[in-house]
Amino acid sequence: MATLLYRIGHFAYRRAGLVIGIWALLLVGILGVGVALGGQTQESYAIPGTESQDSIDKLGEVFPQAAGAAVQVVYTAPDGASVNDEPYRTAIVDMAAELADVAGVDSVLTPFDEYASGAISDDTESAFSQVQLSGLSTDVTAETLDDVTGTREIAEGAGLKVAFGGQVFADNTFGITVSEVLGLIFAGVVLLITFGSLVSAGMPLLMALIGVGVAIGGITVISAFVPVSSTAPMLALMLGLAVGIDYALFILSRHRTQLANGVEPHDSAATAVATAGSAVVFAGITVIIALLGLLVVGIPFLSVMGLGAAFAVLISIFVAVTLLPAVLGLAKGRLTPKAGSRAHRRATRPDTGRPTLGHRWVNLVLRAPIVAVLLVVGVLGTLAIPALSLDLNLPDGASEPAGSTQREAFTMLEEGFGPGYNGPLIVVVDITQTTDIFADLDTIGAELRTLPDVAFVGKGTPNPTVDTAIIQVMPESAPNAPETKALVQAIRDLAPSIDDDLGTPIAVTGATAVGIDISNRLSNALVPFALIVVGLSIILLTMVFRSIFVPIKAALGFLLSVAASIGATVMIFQWGWFSDLLGVETPGPILSFLPILLMAVLFGLAMDYEVFLVSGMREEFVKTGLARESVVHGFSHAARVVTAAALIMFFVFFAFVPEGTGAIKGIAFALAVGVFLDAFLVRMTLVPAAMALAGDAAWWLPRWLSRILPNVDIEGEGLRQHLADKEWATGQTHAITAEGTVFGLPESPFGPLDLAIDSGTVVLMTGSATHRRVIAATLAGRLDPVFGRLQVQGAPLPSERARALRMVALADVGDSRDNGLTVGELLAERLDLAHPWYRAASRRSLLSGWVGRLNVAVGSGRAAPATSPIRSGTTVSSLSALDRAAVLVAAALTENPGVVIVDLGEGLPVDPTGRDLAQVLATLAPASTTLILGAASFPDTAPAYRGDRPVQTLHLDSRDRRSLDGAPSDRKALQR
Repeated sequence: MATLLYRIGHFAYRRAGLVIGIWALLLVGILGVGVALGGQTQESYAIPGTESQDSIDKLGEVFPQAAGAAVQVVYTAPDGASVNDEPYRTAIVDMAAELADVAGVDSVLTPFDEYASGAISDDTESAFSQVQLSGLSTDVTAETLDDVTGTREIAEGAGLKVAFGGQVFADNTFGITVSEVLGLIFAGVVLLITFGSLVSAGMPLLMALIGVGVAIGGITVISAFVPVSSTAPMLALMLGLAVGIDYALFILSRHRTQLANGVEPHDSAATAVATAGSAVVFAGITVIIALLGLLVVGIPFLSVMGLGAAFAVLISIFVAVTLLPAVLGLAKGRLTPKAGSRAHRRATRPDTGRPTLGHRWVNLVLRAPIVAVLLVVGVLGTLAIPALSLDLNLPDGASEPAGSTQREAFTMLEEGFGPGYNGPLIVVVDITQTTDIFADLDTIGAELRTLPDVAFVGKGTPNPTVDTAIIQVMPESAPNAPETKALVQAIRDLAPSIDDDLGTPIAVTGATAVGIDISNRLSNALVPFALIVVGLSIILLTMVFRSIFVPIKAALGFLLSVAASIGATVMIFQWGWFSDLLGVETPGPILSFLPILLMAVLFGLAMDYEVFLVSGMREEFVKTGLARESVVHGFSHAARVVTAAALIMFFVFFAFVPEGTGAIKGIAFALAVGVFLDAFLVRMTLVPAAMALAGDAAWWLPRWLSRILPNVDIEGEGLRQHLADKEWATGQTHAITAEGTVFGLPESPFGPLDLAIDSGTVVLMTGSATHRRVIAATLAGRLDPVFGRLQVQGAPLPSERARALRMVALADVGDSRDNGLTVGELLAERLDLAHPWYRAASRRSLLSGWVGRLNVAVGSGRAAPATSPIRSGTTVSSLSALDRAAVLVAAALTENPGVVIVDLGEGLPVDPTGRDLAQVLATLAPASTTLILGAASFPDTAPAYRGDRPVQTLHLDSRDRRSLDGAPSDRKALQR
């Protein structure tokens, strides 16, 4: 990964204008398309597979009047008056008539209609009308809602107070408020303190804003085709800003440190992208994987939220590793800290002079590490206690902003009728098997009235086809109260006995029941999801740090952070402690999907801090083997950037709390608290203390596990080796150079070999078929060398195997099997692979040219009368051994390689005309192409290989070298 990122950073720095232009076009284009399509967010809390959702789907088919979106128009008469009095009653009726004429309204039920029982309060001061809209809430247009609310003047003119309730009035807009701007300003201040430079401080903010712009534009485009909750773009905005700033901070900090130490700006930018960028990619991928894990929960709106947030993180990664190095390419060396400045001293002399705050902190922690561990666990454990009383639910009208019509309607219903009227339940009755419909509906209604927490049960209403009926049940308790959840379950428990007695299956649905089902589904998924996230963290960190202790410690710390964060959220948003300070107007149940969302996001952020802190410890331990000193060294070098990153995350998340909507407010608070606790208590206190207590055991990994785990090069060890090999390879003047190179596999190596082969040389290589194939595969980049240095045409192996694959072609002449191909078909097949973009006419011309070159080459070595010329239609199997070898080599040469390796099998093909194969192939290949001819043996008569090209011989020893422990070498030097 580090090598790939190095090349990306190198390209972006060198082609800064192109990269910046692409991002500018992408930003403008995707925002423009989103605006043109008119994408808008809309609330849709559907949950397939639950009783409540299945019942809604059924009603949509057989009773659409009851399944569509609805609006409650709530009226309150002046003190001491009654809605039954004039002119209030007339105004309500006239307003209903006006509502019925609105486009998009299906029906209106006034409080005075026969089936509107229970629509007038006991004191007759309050009443409500039920307005049924056409289609679902996602189909309702803004024009319909404006026309509906525009009728209020009729009732208000008569002196009534009017408010409109219903999910269709939920505020689906999103945007950056003053508090979010303040959060960005705080982040800028932290960056300015960290870098000591306005230009450097502004870069991470710019990167984050561009990434968020692209992400929000993409979500807006998607919202034109599928329902997207308003929480989705807000979450993407919040997360995109936070990780976008942090990811750019990590790379830019590494870049400035390298500049201060004299590294050239170009190399520094590419190296920073390769090293710090590797950690950024790793951390970002863990966040994305965790967010995509929300798909397994099976709730569509939550899946959309996860996808939107994952998209924002993905864009932030791409911005950090492509756009940032391009901007660095414009800045060049101007970002170098000024000599003598604090930033310059900190970068050039990190371990000398006055100790940094991070150095002093880690030394304080390590004075009594067991005390630090106990204190952190005690504090986080105490904060986690409230999480035991966690109550989950979806937002209702009480969470809407104060002053909104939905909030007013919610309050008026609660005051006039009781809290349960804000969460009506709909009991769906299958009446296809009954002959006494109304009597059975009355019986069911009577049964429902006997259940606890029931305030009112309406009359049963059949649909026009008389196969389904609905009964409205008003709970006594609020929609999010535990008693309401118990009532829903009680109705479902009653269903089997009603079905047995009357033959009328029933099911309970409605917005309240849907919310309860979603909460139950999420509560049941919480523990499995936590196990998945924790298991993933253990696997990923084991690969990165090659340790058992580090990932287990990191996972346990993550669980502590999550539990403490949920506990703090419960205290404020559910219990109401200090709620006024944060603008929480109505404490109540926690948002259903908050815990899972918190785990998904906080997981990636926690792993981010873990990687940046512990990777420095591991690097130092590998160098010195001193466990305690490695903890101090690694922590001191990473503490400043991790502190800055955590503070930025905290400010960005917390900025969404004061002015955020009911849903995003709780999410933002939980994330802000979670980041703060995880960064400063777990990662920066618990981690160094636990690592010091573990000592050398912190880096233990069983050998069998080390063998099967892939090696994730976060710190760029492979990159440093690649750069060293590349510098060596660039300085070589030969086409192929090997210095002490061991070939084969680790369990069966042979060598080492020293090679120095010039361009255009003919190499005669002898040895066993296995050794010849190993040499060929290694030079072609298909097999890594076991040990030593190797370069082909300036490409060091194995780090630039892709270049070797393009520059080295293989031809197996020893394989004499008949594949039925003609010369033209064989050449055309290789030409299509080498030049897929060529037009048909160009390929025909190339094919004709190669056939001509073939005939010239095979004729050049004739010592006897001419044979028949080679044509395109000649089958390869019908050719002589030498001509067939020439055709196979010509096919390999169509790829324009610098090196061609030809395996001849047991030896030179015997030709009756006495032609010299080496001379034929040397004539066929360009003068600069190196030819390596491999065979079991070659004749000792050197005259057979005379020609204009230099000739070298390479004899491969048949004895496999089994180890590299200082035993006698099998090295065979080249001989001219």
